[in-house]
Amino acid sequence: MQFGFSIPGVIFLAMLFVPNILWARHQPEGYAELSKNENRILLALERLGEVATTCAAVIFVCPQGFSMPWLLWLVAAFALLLLYETAWARYFRGGGELFDMYAPLGPIPVPIASLPVVAFILLGIWCQSPITVAAAAILGVGHIGIHLGHLREISSH
Repeated sequence: MQFGFSIPGVIFLAMLFVPNILWARHQPEGYAELSKNENRILLALERLGEVATTCAAVIFVCPQGFSMPWLLWLVAAFALLLLYETAWARYFRGGGELFDMYAPLGPIPVPIASLPVVAFILLGIWCQSPITVAAAAILGVGHIGIHLGHLREISSH
């Protein structure tokens, strides 16, 4: 684990934040009501994971740089973030309906929640940072758990 300023981490965060900022300006109808029923433990884990993942993504760099085979972890993480962007593009092109936020992307369930979590876990593996991996895992428990809860709730109506 090596401290520094991670340009790849900043790029990953930008790829994560831009669609979320757009979404926050145009939340789908029914989301506010749906979010009132979120599990408080999952919400706390999500918030803790968000802060820890954001910090870790910026302050840990790969001691091996962009050498092989470590570069493959970074490429895989970036590919997952491209799929994440694809899921958001599908959501926005589809009119931004609530159910579309949770629709699978091929075999990937709740891709808007699951893809960035796995991407940040792979980023943590690339930079050989157990802290980044743990932060992303905590984020995943909360964020994916909340999204699965939302999906169950809207599917039952």
